[in-house]
Amino acid sequence: MIGWLKQLRIAFGASFIWLVCLIYFTQGFRSFVWTAVSYQLKDRLKLSPSASQFVTSIAFFPWSIKPIYGILSDCIPIKGRKRIPYLVIATLLSLFPWVILGLQETIRNSRGQLMIFLLLQNLGSAMADVVIDAMIAEAARLEKARFAGDLQSVSWMAMAFGGICGSLLGGYALDNFQMENIFLVFAVLPTVQLLSCVFVKENPESCKPSLKLSTSNGSNGINGSKSDEDKSLIDVHKTNTLRRNKSSKQKKKRKINRSNNQMPEKDGSFLSQLLRSLKMAGYTLFKAFRQPIILRPMAWFFLAQVTMPNLSTVMFYYQTEVLNLEASFLGTTRVIGWISLMVGTFIYNRFLKKMKLRRILMFAHVALSLITLLDIVLVTRLNVSLGVSDKTMMLFGSALSDAINQFKFMPFLILSGHLCPPGIEGTLFALFMSINNLGATISGFLGAGLASVLNISSGSFDNLSFGIAVQVICTFLPVGFLFLIPKEATGISA
Repeated sequence: MIGWLKQLRIAFGASFIWLVCLIYFTQGFRSFVWTAVSYQLKDRLKLSPSASQFVTSIAFFPWSIKPIYGILSDCIPIKGRKRIPYLVIATLLSLFPWVILGLQETIRNSRGQLMIFLLLQNLGSAMADVVIDAMIAEAARLEKARFAGDLQSVSWMAMAFGGICGSLLGGYALDNFQMENIFLVFAVLPTVQLLSCVFVKENPESCKPSLKLSTSNGSNGINGSKSDEDKSLIDVHKTNTLRRNKSSKQKKKRKINRSNNQMPEKDGSFLSQLLRSLKMAGYTLFKAFRQPIILRPMAWFFLAQVTMPNLSTVMFYYQTEVLNLEASFLGTTRVIGWISLMVGTFIYNRFLKKMKLRRILMFAHVALSLITLLDIVLVTRLNVSLGVSDKTMMLFGSALSDAINQFKFMPFLILSGHLCPPGIEGTLFALFMSINNLGATISGFLGAGLASVLNISSGSFDNLSFGIAVQVICTFLPVGFLFLIPKEATGISA
């Protein structure tokens, strides 16, 4: 393990490896502070489950527009650099909302203002996620391509470790710290991340502007074929014609020099070229995405999210108000979930790679529906009559559901990697992830709407079992759309 990390340090530099690990650790450690946010919405703001679900869904919307951050950092360098400046901006957006929420009680206790600051914080986190992914891709391509998988493994390990630490410490912090202090403690990580950006230098190749500005008469045409034309003109035309051509040629050269130096004067060519490049990037992304081999699988993963209403916030209210489960125990269930994700990844890579993706996804949804039935057992209190404690049900259900969700998510990652055309892998993969995140956001809205329709609120959970039954039925709906997944696709080829 130490030797492996040493190889990565030699290949990419200690500061870069540290930054990658820190950012992904922070992404996982977010469970530390978002546990506090859940209790802030429930206990301090006294929001209903549906209102709390709505606020959370709005706050996580920036994760649904990740391609925008990728296109901006690709097309608009800041002082000649495409990554570090955007990472600094993202880190500042991640840092200041927590500091302000920690220091300002009025903002912290206002539903609208809290939602805005949580939205800004997620904007910074999502942007940092896109930028560091781009930096990993560039580093692996420009430095040591054979370490590309190792970099990804390091990032996932760091995020899983951060998730375990955040889940364990989040419950402890709620029992021992004030809410404002939890926000301020978490702000330490973005602060360290901001300082770490100073020590990372962008590769000169990656710092080159991705947009090559050109005029309608390119320099190659002027200096190449145009010179041959000038020679023929010398033989045909008189001296005055030659002078006019030379004068015209000099003007064109000056125009080209201005373009190459990216210093247009009055014609606004740099801005027009920039807008044209942004438009072309969007068009290329749209053109690639509209291909049936890409659109159909991504449509399935989107449908798999939006057809299932998310009642996780409602269940959180039930677990804390009716079952009286402590914050520290809920944090432990999340740790089990993180461990299950890693175990699920190992099992998939070891035993299920050669299985057809359609079959994996079908079994995953059938299993998810059965696991969701455990929530009905918990809500109807059948487990008590069977002698099974609430905590055992929670641990067992959390471990299984997270592991099965990982089985479902692995084909998504595999298909995304196989379907991304060369040249726009990063941006298109960000689009795939955004579609998945947007589906999750819409699922949250649907869950909030279902809870509202069924009059499920704090202290009133009579219809919760019916809501979960609707969720179970909806879990089977995506199975009917599995024809959208390539028939012969497996974990090895798609």
